[in-house]
Amino acid sequence: MDVSISVIDTLIIIAYLIGILAIGILVGYRKNTSSDQFFLAGRSLKWPIIGTGLFCANISTIHLVGLASSGYKDGLVIGNFEWMASFCLIVLGVFFAPFYFRSKVSTLPEFLEKRYGPGPRTFLALIFIMSALLVHIGISLYAGAKVLEEFFNINYLVSIVAISLITATYTILGGLRAVMITDAIQAVLLLCGAAILTFLGLKALPGVGIENWADLKAACRPDQLSMIQPIQDLEAPGKFALREYSWYSILFGYPILGIWYWCTDQTIVQKILAAQTEKDARDGAIFAGFLKILPVFLMVLPGVIAYPLFQDVIGEDNDATLMVMMKELLPIGIRGLMAAGLLAALMSTIEAALNSTATLTAEDIVKRLRPQTSDAGLVFIGRITAGVVVVLAMLWSTQGAKFDSIFEAINKIPMAFAPGITTVFLGGVFWRRGTKQGAMAAMMFNVFIGLIYLAVDIPLIGDKQLIAKELGIPFMQVGWYLFLMSSAVYFLVSLATPAPAREQVDNLCWTRPLDALRGKLEGGLTDPRVMALILFGIMGVLYTILR
Repeated sequence: MDVSISVIDTLIIIAYLIGILAIGILVGYRKNTSSDQFFLAGRSLKWPIIGTGLFCANISTIHLVGLASSGYKDGLVIGNFEWMASFCLIVLGVFFAPFYFRSKVSTLPEFLEKRYGPGPRTFLALIFIMSALLVHIGISLYAGAKVLEEFFNINYLVSIVAISLITATYTILGGLRAVMITDAIQAVLLLCGAAILTFLGLKALPGVGIENWADLKAACRPDQLSMIQPIQDLEAPGKFALREYSWYSILFGYPILGIWYWCTDQTIVQKILAAQTEKDARDGAIFAGFLKILPVFLMVLPGVIAYPLFQDVIGEDNDATLMVMMKELLPIGIRGLMAAGLLAALMSTIEAALNSTATLTAEDIVKRLRPQTSDAGLVFIGRITAGVVVVLAMLWSTQGAKFDSIFEAINKIPMAFAPGITTVFLGGVFWRRGTKQGAMAAMMFNVFIGLIYLAVDIPLIGDKQLIAKELGIPFMQVGWYLFLMSSAVYFLVSLATPAPAREQVDNLCWTRPLDALRGKLEGGLTDPRVMALILFGIMGVLYTILR
């Protein structure tokens, strides 16, 4: 798809890149910055900044292009990846954030060491660094560069290098504070661009005879406007097949990936650790849950709208959905704004992952191996790590073409470790009897089985997806089954080994989970429990309307 680019659009994109680089350096760079300032912004962040940072770290170019593509192909059901995140963020704000903040840890592996011991900490740190390099940065770089190549005929290798250098520069110099401030700016730009595209798409519907919701439903594929879909499909008479995004897969499979990603992944949770107060940490998580309502309407719905508007142009090439809409609907100038929004999404994901890998290396590896390392030394090592990681990610990103579906790949890759991590964090916070042996066994079991699953179902070996295609088991359900197996290993090994000392789990584990809901209200409507209840109610209404 060749989308011509005007001089005005080009100037907007260049101005954005220069501006965000300058702002990131100005607000973040300090000559003698401490490790606490560099990695955690001096633990000074307020909840609105935390919420927008969580939102931006998640929304990448993959989401903008992939959600529109899936909206065109599958319908609103793909929006469950966004709305179910709201429930996971409630879990983060209500149940996990209090312990993360009170323990004053710098990383999630450090929290795991306090709860279980040093073994799980090292294992988790290595997993997080690899997942940030391979998924958060590498695949995102490839996806964003390919989009720019399709839009503006910019060679994707040139885009990878340019985007990496700009993002790495202000992240390495400015640390987490630069990441969070630029995220707030990028969130506004991203949402404005998506909102304009959605508005223009809705405005164009009467031109093809669609005046209301009923008309749109009639013009779309069956179930394209439904968030909840049945378990099975009858693809042909006598042939049974499970739906990839059925209510069963979403209800049981998504929380496994969701809790790992939103409640335990360093790239995301680092914002919580940088909060000024416990209330800011909890409110920030739940505020991000409110923001996650928006992508269904601003990123998935445009793909649905594109079906009756541009079906003849898009055809079976659903990945071209966003590109076609930009070409057909956006005027000169606004197209440049949207392109800047795509860059904003990409850079937000990369900067968050770079900062988290720098933190993990300095705090969980170097500081433990060499406790005498000075504070300035840790910052220096963190900056060097970010530089090395971005170079490795650039090299890895060129392999992105080997994946048939990037959106599915970024959800399949975490199956090698996410169910086990979800198991040990849930067990660690809710079950005082969980032991370090149980935690290590669960994570190692998941990695062993998960790597076998990836080898046969990406596939890395052969050319057939044995689990998804031959056995007909969607990857979301695989996550649920791996979680059940990992949980069984965790509980059995924990019961077979000595219980942790009481002082080891105090202030790291709920004695009674409902204790999270007790206590005096803080701030009325901004009390995290009140915000969580309001968000839960809104999600219930939305699911009722779009069921």
